[in-house]
Amino acid sequence: MANDDELDTLRQKKLAELQIRGQQEAAAQEQAKQADAQKAMVMRQILTPEARERLANIRMTRPDVVEQVENQLITLVQSGRISQQIDDYTLRQILRKVMPTKREIKIERR
Repeated sequence: MANDDELDTLRQKKLAELQIRGQQEAAAQEQAKQADAQKAMVMRQILTPEARERLANIRMTRPDVVEQVENQLITLVQSGRISQQIDDYTLRQILRKVMPTKREIKIERR
């Protein structure tokens, strides 16, 4: 009987812990969704449609670079250093500076 009571209390504690963890994860996911929505709204405001399309295309192959560029653009907007929309040409220049250079692979046969 004592073991059954102990097992029940352990189960209840474990269930409570799981419920709390689930709530925390749900809150974190909701917070991440809100942050993404705010970032997307800012990007719509500061980028022309062509520039947004270019970023979307690059995101498929280089999501880390796009994330870095978006964070830099948001920082510049928040500091007031960007006053007009960024067009495709300007975005390409920014991406050239940010993108890592390609390594050339040379194979010599002997």
